[in-house]
Amino acid sequence: MKTVDKIESLDYLLDDFNALNLSIGFVPTMGALHKGHLSLIEQAKKENDICVCSIFVNPTQFNNPDDLKKYPRQLNKDIHLLESVDCDVLFKPEVEEMYPEDDKDIEFNFGAIETVMEGADRPGHFQGVGIIVKKLFEIVKPHKAYFGKKDYQQLLIIKSLQRQYNLSPKIIGCDIVREKDGLAMSSRNQRLSHQQRELAPHIYSTLIAAKNLNRNSTPDDIKQFVSQQINSVKLMKLVYFEISDADSLMPIIDWKSNQKAMGFIVVNMDGIRLIDNIEL
Repeated sequence: MKTVDKIESLDYLLDDFNALNLSIGFVPTMGALHKGHLSLIEQAKKENDICVCSIFVNPTQFNNPDDLKKYPRQLNKDIHLLESVDCDVLFKPEVEEMYPEDDKDIEFNFGAIETVMEGADRPGHFQGVGIIVKKLFEIVKPHKAYFGKKDYQQLLIIKSLQRQYNLSPKIIGCDIVREKDGLAMSSRNQRLSHQQRELAPHIYSTLIAAKNLNRNSTPDDIKQFVSQQINSVKLMKLVYFEISDADSLMPIIDWKSNQKAMGFIVVNMDGIRLIDNIEL
C-alpha cells in the first residue's frame, strides 16, 4: 500500500493510474477504522482496479469542539487494517494541506434534507461534510465512491453534492455492518465503557421492535414507543427518533401505501452519539 500525505504526491500516483486507464474506487474516512469501513474497501476493490482510502478528521463538520477533540485516532492500527484488505493507496493529509490559509469559504444549498434530524441537531455539520467531500472528490477524481448507510442522511447530502457540482464519482451506498449483537459498527463505539457497550445493542433491538409494530400503529404511536424504550435505560437518552420518507427525509405523519418509510435514531450515552436507522 502506498501512503501519501500531500496532494501533489497523490497526483503523481493518480496520473500513473489514469495513464493505464485504471478505474479508481474511493473510500473517504475519518479513521478509527472497523469492519464496516473494511467492507467498503472490499467492495471498492471488487468493483474497481484501484482503491484509494483517505483518513482525515475533518474539523469543519464538528459543531462541538469537544467532540472533535475526543474523536478516536489510531493511525498505526488503521494502516495495518487497510493493508489486511489490500487497499492500494492511503491519503492521510494534515489540516493545513486540506485547508490552506488562502482557502475560500463555500456555502452549499442542500435544501430540506439539511434542515431535519442531524442538520437540525448539529448546525453546520453538513456544510462541513460538503466542503471536505467536494475537496476530496476534486483531488482523487474517483470513478466510484463508497459510503455506509448508517449515516443515511449524509449519504443523501453527498448525492446532492455530486449532482449539483457534476463531480466525478458514482455514489455507492453500502449496507450497515453490525456487531453480532446488532449494534451498528461505528468509530464512536470505541469510546463506550464496558457497561455502555453491554447496553448499546438495545438501540437496534428497539428499532426491530418498532419495525414489527408495522403500520397497525400510527407513526406517532411508534415514536412514543421508541422514546419509552430508550429512555427507560438509565444510561441512555433519546436525542431523536424520526419516521421519514427515504428519499426526501420529510417526516411521515400518516401512512400512505406508496411510502418508503425509514426510522432514524440518535441516542446519547454520556456524550457519545450513537446513530442507526432501519427500513420500516
